[in-house]
Amino acid sequence: MNVTDVDLVMSAVDPKQYPKTGYPEIGFLGRSNVGKSSLTNVLINRRDYAHTSGQPGKTQTLNFYEVNYKLYFVDVPGYGYAKVSKTEREKWASMIETYLTQRDTLRGVISLIDGRHEPTEFDLQMRDWLEYYNIPVLYVATKVDKISKSKFKHQETILRNKLQLKPDEELVMFSAKTKVGKDQIWNWIENKIKA
Repeated sequence: MNVTDVDLVMSAVDPKQYPKTGYPEIGFLGRSNVGKSSLTNVLINRRDYAHTSGQPGKTQTLNFYEVNYKLYFVDVPGYGYAKVSKTEREKWASMIETYLTQRDTLRGVISLIDGRHEPTEFDLQMRDWLEYYNIPVLYVATKVDKISKSKFKHQETILRNKLQLKPDEELVMFSAKTKVGKDQIWNWIENKIKA
């Protein structure tokens, strides 16, 4: 998709605050600092539109980015960040669960994992949870420019096995630096918003 217009229209914590336009939505999930903002910036062809932070746990609201007046990218707070209080984590968990399970316009989620390492316990819990609720998901392994060419295929196999992906489930190896994987991700998004 050729992105010509992007606007952060809403930072919401409650369903009453969600946009009412009825555009299809794609959620972006992943643990803190996995690269959600970097992926968003690559997809919308902007350098620093979605704010990237070196500080984990920075996103504390659901951020709705309107893209080309036809869909929303929804940046979901990162999970697995220990330095926020238990109460705060529970509040986020409840907000995220409400959004993912009750939002009619949600067409699917992009679940990001750090491509350099095995999925964390949190990543695997999120996978089980998405499967339980039958939410369409595309797995994206980030930061793959940091994997040597000789280990690339092997690492991809490890990630697929650990995530227990079926042969027809896609795993996109992505780098914000080299833009590898960008077209595959857009193809998935476009298929989902047509559905």
